[in-house]
Amino acid sequence: MKEFKHVSYLWDDQKAKSLAGDEVALLVYRSNLLGADLRLTNYGGGNTSCKAMAKDPLTGNEVEVMWVKGSGGDLGTMKRDGLAALYVDKLRSLKNVYKGLSQEDEMVALFNHCIYDLASKAPSIDTPLHGFLPFKHIDHLHPDAAIAIAASKDGEKITKELFKGKIGWVPWQKPGFDLGLQLKQCLDNNPGIIGIMLGSHGLFTWGDTAFESYINTLEVIELCAEYLQEKISKKSPSFAGKKIEAIASNDRLTQAAALAPILRGFCSSQTKMIGHFTDDDRVLEFINSNDLDRLAPLGTSCPDHFLRTKISPLVLNIAPNEDLTKVDDIKQKLSPLFVAYRAMYTQYYETCKHPNSPAIRDSNPVIILYPGVGMFSFAKDKQTARVAAEFYINAINVMKGAEAISAYTSLPRQEAFNIEYWLLEEAKLQRMPKPKALSGRIALVTGSGGGIGKAIAKKFATEGACVVLSDNNAERLAEAKHEFIQLFGKDAVAASILDVTSAATIAQTISHAALHFGGIDLIVNNAGLSISKTIEDHSEQDWDLLYDVLVKGQMLVTQNAIGVMRKQNLGGDIINIVSKNALVSGPNNAGYGSAKAAQLHLSRLNAAELGKDKIRVNVVNPDAVIAGSNIWSGGWAEGRAKAYGIKVEELPAYYAGRTLLNEIILPEDIANACFAYVGGLLSKSTGNTINVDGGIAASFVR
Repeated sequence: MKEFKHVSYLWDDQKAKSLAGDEVALLVYRSNLLGADLRLTNYGGGNTSCKAMAKDPLTGNEVEVMWVKGSGGDLGTMKRDGLAALYVDKLRSLKNVYKGLSQEDEMVALFNHCIYDLASKAPSIDTPLHGFLPFKHIDHLHPDAAIAIAASKDGEKITKELFKGKIGWVPWQKPGFDLGLQLKQCLDNNPGIIGIMLGSHGLFTWGDTAFESYINTLEVIELCAEYLQEKISKKSPSFAGKKIEAIASNDRLTQAAALAPILRGFCSSQTKMIGHFTDDDRVLEFINSNDLDRLAPLGTSCPDHFLRTKISPLVLNIAPNEDLTKVDDIKQKLSPLFVAYRAMYTQYYETCKHPNSPAIRDSNPVIILYPGVGMFSFAKDKQTARVAAEFYINAINVMKGAEAISAYTSLPRQEAFNIEYWLLEEAKLQRMPKPKALSGRIALVTGSGGGIGKAIAKKFATEGACVVLSDNNAERLAEAKHEFIQLFGKDAVAASILDVTSAATIAQTISHAALHFGGIDLIVNNAGLSISKTIEDHSEQDWDLLYDVLVKGQMLVTQNAIGVMRKQNLGGDIINIVSKNALVSGPNNAGYGSAKAAQLHLSRLNAAELGKDKIRVNVVNPDAVIAGSNIWSGGWAEGRAKAYGIKVEELPAYYAGRTLLNEIILPEDIANACFAYVGGLLSKSTGNTINVDGGIAASFVR
């Protein structure tokens, strides 16, 4: 077996043997292997197919069927239900009704008349590219190494010389029926070729079996990568060498965390965006280079790239070590850049649009380059922002390779527009689920390792928010993070150790939120503890601890959060989890009750002060939330039971029995109250209190 240096050989003979005789299962297996190596294809990009005989359910006769990756999905995670299945003869017969490029979009609707398995995935625009080629197994991928050749000025010549005529060439053409016909024509004109390079786009390879196709794909990409490495090593340094030096790693992260909320504010002028940051070495090499100013405006070449990264990035004009504490000055420097970018994008749209083009989309940049520091990306959610960054790194790889072997060429603006505003792409966007109530929002919940805080964070994540879990108990925090990743995926959650009595750890957590998601929108001050003692038994240490955690902690977290919210200029929400005890007097409760009262009034004061910033401050007053709560550990439960003259195990029923509704209060009840504040229906309310205590007349606010 050939040794591979630039791609991963993952084929397992035993696994493949267990799938022998099931070509579709082998297709899924091969697809997953190809998708597992990001050097071969990008997330969500590329497609694979196989053709095999199957029984026609209408006639009982054996017919040839093509299984091909359906619209959407990802090769690395695709299962059998991610495939479209079509009659090969019916698909090929569509040539008889095809009238030319003006009919491209109408042809996609006709694919439905060729479907073999009515339960399969909808066919993608690339279906005819596979259907018109005769091979049993076909791979269409977007490897950086191949696109670097495909996107170079001399790509066709290099392809012919490198592969000695064994790889064909088809110039750039928007994916669709006509491109499928061109692939077949290329094969007819060059019998015996083992693949086809698509100009500015990607690579087609094939084989008679799943394994032959897999090996052929790896060998072609390996040769491309080996060729590029040799040329790059001879043309060192890449991108015409360094223009500036990157600042130290820790300083880069500090700068990124400080700047991200400002950038997020600009990028969220139409819709709240989530951010991502990377200072990957490949990014730094490009953004610190002499060629940045020449290459960045050209934009990307492969459709998969610019559909996610927009036509071109925004390059910042501030120094790597700029003083970012002068927020107003930084905004004044950056504002003209965003105004110019939006104008450029609008002009691009107006110049290239067709009479039936969809309306212009958000004109803000997706990719933002900060020379000396790194790259930001902003999108509707974290996964989209992260994937956009990954795709721009792919584009950097392509530019680096193309410049080493020839000269990089991007798609003409009109061709790019025709892809970005393709009616079929618009239809795909319109079919996507509507955003959830908290989509695009970033929430930090203190004390969210368990109990009420965890329930609130879970509710917010369920409603679409990115959540930052925080707790002073590392073990509880790690368990909660693992649970949230399982429930919501790795992109929806971050976690940070937080002691609300420590200004340093608060600042670190707020910075972590900014670095991980781009900023912060929702703060829930939930961290707390309780001490139940008579006034004579209360020590000065007890008193200080209660006020440090409950009052000082709420103040410090709020203080740090509003700095980020003001940078964004998007408003925000602060919810303080206080207590019925802020309003009701009871025995053995002087320290806790008075601290809760201080929390409540501090909330009112903050609401009055922060209204001008569109930052709402509201309160939820729970009572007797026992399930999962740290408050009820230690001596608190015993103290309350003693105060009421009952046993500890009788507390839940006791508390329910004293309420007007006779209800036990659960953490989820508090979470629902918090969501009521931020879910959209109470966006004009601040300084309010919601009691979630089952109804206790003594705690009525009025």
